[in-house]
Amino acid sequence: MPNIPFSPTRGATNPWPFDNAMPPSTDDKHPPVINGHSGAGEEGQTISPICAALAERVNAFLDSDAPTPLLKAVQQQTRTALGVIADCLDKYSLEEISLSYNGGKDCLVLLILLLVALSSKNAKLPERLQTVYIISPHPFDEVTNFVETSVSTYKLDLSRYALPMKEGFQKYLEDRTCVKAILVGTRRTDPHGEKLTHFDMTDGGWPRFMRVHPVIDWHYTEIWAFIRQMQIPYCSLYDQGYTSLGGTTDTHPNPALKEGAGSIEGEKVFRPAYELEGKDADKAERLGRDW
Repeated sequence: MPNIPFSPTRGATNPWPFDNAMPPSTDDKHPPVINGHSGAGEEGQTISPICAALAERVNAFLDSDAPTPLLKAVQQQTRTALGVIADCLDKYSLEEISLSYNGGKDCLVLLILLLVALSSKNAKLPERLQTVYIISPHPFDEVTNFVETSVSTYKLDLSRYALPMKEGFQKYLEDRTCVKAILVGTRRTDPHGEKLTHFDMTDGGWPRFMRVHPVIDWHYTEIWAFIRQMQIPYCSLYDQGYTSLGGTTDTHPNPALKEGAGSIEGEKVFRPAYELEGKDADKAERLGRDW
């Protein structure tokens, strides 16, 4: 079996297979659509090549002799998550499944795993992957740009809603009446994540759909180990010390990653998000958020 080394920097030894993806368009032909649908597919093309390329990469990792206990744990978490997604694909048709995607690290891992799972689906895949984005009231430009790049790179059929979470999902389900299950990148240590399982129907008062949580039991360090091992491009804010992304008014670099004075006197310098390590990383992950 191949022994895949841990790569400390993105793209250094194992380039991402979609590095030639075009950046998002800024002209009037393909503007983002708020509170609705965007991302029309190219006729006759499907997401199959993307799924196959990602499956090859992830399967090589799963077949490898992981050199560290952390990567061994990531292998097991990956297998479990792929199993949950496979169960979802057995229970629901592709038209009934969507993915909640906001450009954050957890849903990014989930996006990659969903595409991998679809590679073995014995059915014609869609031209674009059905996804929904509930936009923060005060979004970071970096997050907006990364989501747009994701639409182009992974061929997302993304519906955007600049609404509160509950109202956004309600409107989405009204627009996409076929959707019955939405994959969500919630983890056990997230707010309200403690008692969730892999499959949970929404609570009373919320629009009704099955919430699917394939990465619910992943730890913070495992999320970053997967991203870095797979050399997955991620939002640039994570390299600036942000560890949990919300909006510009409630999100700051994590003080646990503060390094000291920078080149400009008094400037704070923060290490990248993946350097938040150790057994308390899950607890420290949201020290930069105002709840």
